Amino acid sequence: MRRTTSRLMRGIAVLSVLALGATACGGSDDSADKPVSAGDIDAALEKGGTVTVWAWEPTLKTVAADFQKKYPKVKINLVGERSGDKHYTALTNAISAEKGVPDVAQVEYFALSQYALTKGLSDLAPYGADKLKEKYTPGPWNAVNEGDAVFGLPMDSGPMAMFYNKKVFDKHKIAVPTTWDEYVEAARKLNKADPKSFIAADAGDAGGTTSMLWQAGSRPYKVDGTNVKVDFSDAGAKKYTDTWQPLIDEKLVAPINGWTDDWYKGLGDGTIATLVTGAWMPANFVTGVANASGDWRAAPMPQWTKGDKASAENGGSSLTLPTLGKNKELAYAFAEYANSGAGVKTRIDEGAFPATKAELESPEFQGKEFEYFGGQKANEIFAESAANVSSDWSYLPFQQYANSIFNDTVGKAYVSNTKLSEGLKSWQDASVKYGKEQGFTVE
Repeated sequence: MRRTTSRLMRGIAVLSVLALGATACGGSDDSADKPVSAGDIDAALEKGGTVTVWAWEPTLKTVAADFQKKYPKVKINLVGERSGDKHYTALTNAISAEKGVPDVAQVEYFALSQYALTKGLSDLAPYGADKLKEKYTPGPWNAVNEGDAVFGLPMDSGPMAMFYNKKVFDKHKIAVPTTWDEYVEAARKLNKADPKSFIAADAGDAGGTTSMLWQAGSRPYKVDGTNVKVDFSDAGAKKYTDTWQPLIDEKLVAPINGWTDDWYKGLGDGTIATLVTGAWMPANFVTGVANASGDWRAAPMPQWTKGDKASAENGGSSLTLPTLGKNKELAYAFAEYANSGAGVKTRIDEGAFPATKAELESPEFQGKEFEYFGGQKANEIFAESAANVSSDWSYLPFQQYANSIFNDTVGKAYVSNTKLSEGLKSWQDASVKYGKEQGFTVE
């Protein structure tokens, strides 16, 4: 098994130097499978020490400061200048070299399994994390949980909603769509009224596409250890392609990439009329599209069948304990404080969207009025979305690589005569080929 795992993870190096082979061969988690009591953690906090945390989430700065005030003998060394691929490259290199591995690392849900597969992350169940299931919403918990093991504590979540420009919709007398069929019709009506306006911006995005498939009931990835199945031909995928293809064919979506200057401009001037994404988006509206304050509102994600309430996750990450990290009791104490303790409220106050049920269901949270959205209590919509996320979604243990080839496969549907269904088939074939090359059993 050690040889197989090393072979698997050498292949994952393609995108972010995910050469985790050394993880399987080097080092071990001395605390693995040994129960760690609350008394053990309290004793560690009393003794003190330093915990190095690699995380880019800005709200953790305040959480770390508060934690140190509560436990003055503990120092949190927060390293937060890296994110995305740079973060994973540094983490993987440290694990492979067995040197400089952090005690706590932020890992996004889609990337979690590839570290867990090679035993790069400690199982947190012995620390009591397996008793925390009921604290979290289904999507995030499913992402960190595998069988009896728990490989991270959910930091946040991205239950999806539809943000729409009410000013634009009112101007053109367009009803807010509640189904995807209505969404397509709204796109046509808007573009006819103003050919320079689009229902959305979409130049092809792996995360957005997988979230749409998730909501549609598609389950393209099935993973059981090193046994993987990739199949984009199910009924849910067909729902998505049959509905979204006309938007591309009729040029009803703007060919603009997210997070670009043109994207922000379109959101600000109304030429991009909706954005279907995670509930973490409001803070980005406030900082990036300030000129449109009062124009936008939140609404439930359109449904594939009228009357349904299905949702999906888009984004989110966890705090994990790398196997080769030190000070495990202190590291776990910080991760739990940040993600299921007093730190959660601090993070919410600073704009994070929680994954914890208690906060999502609280009158204080749901009653918050968003000035940007004209005083709307948008958290009511987001909380309902979180409760309706199906928990049976899986990511590939080489999802980062799969996402990296999205533009070369599905992305062609946005720039050529290739159909979305054909693009998904190409994505499937390329993912299967890659998985087999790395030693996975793939069908």
